[in-house]
Amino acid sequence: MRHVISALVINEPGVLANVAGMFAARGFNIDSLVVGRTDNPELSRMTLVVNADDATLEQVRKQLAKLVPVAKVKDYTGTAYIERDLALICVGVGPEKRSEVLEIVNLFRGRVVDVARESLVIEIAGTEGKIEAMIELLKPYGIKELHRTGVIAMARGMQSGREELPERASGGKRKRSLGAASGAALPPS
Repeated sequence: MRHVISALVINEPGVLANVAGMFAARGFNIDSLVVGRTDNPELSRMTLVVNADDATLEQVRKQLAKLVPVAKVKDYTGTAYIERDLALICVGVGPEKRSEVLEIVNLFRGRVVDVARESLVIEIAGTEGKIEAMIELLKPYGIKELHRTGVIAMARGMQSGREELPERASGGKRKRSLGAASGAALPPS
């Protein structure tokens, strides 16, 4: 069964290797892994997709929560959540079939981000299922290259606001609120 897990982690070198090493050491397979900054520069969010039974999933959650740089683990199983994946797809298609490909792109609310004489680069965002369906329809036209970001997820109705950094993750300091309300700013991109 497919499960989406979010882990709020301390933003420091080696955290990704630590998490990946834990998965490898226990024989857990990661189907998708995305890491990105949060509104607080001290924290990053990892979104993992794993195909596992309930017992394996429970072990994944427990082992993740034990890692020192992991501040919080959320399993989206059984909750309403929004997920998005992003794909860039280069389709080898000349002018004679381009209108057919554009019709598929429009149907999936994708967009063309590059046009060449014999190819189109298409951008699409949505659920994994939506992206897989579009890929299947584009295969007959010849997919030359495909890049995907992996899944990010957020609970529906979630209040944006404070992320808590637990005492054990903050070097024994008292628990403090972080996030937009704390006035923390991201460095310029």
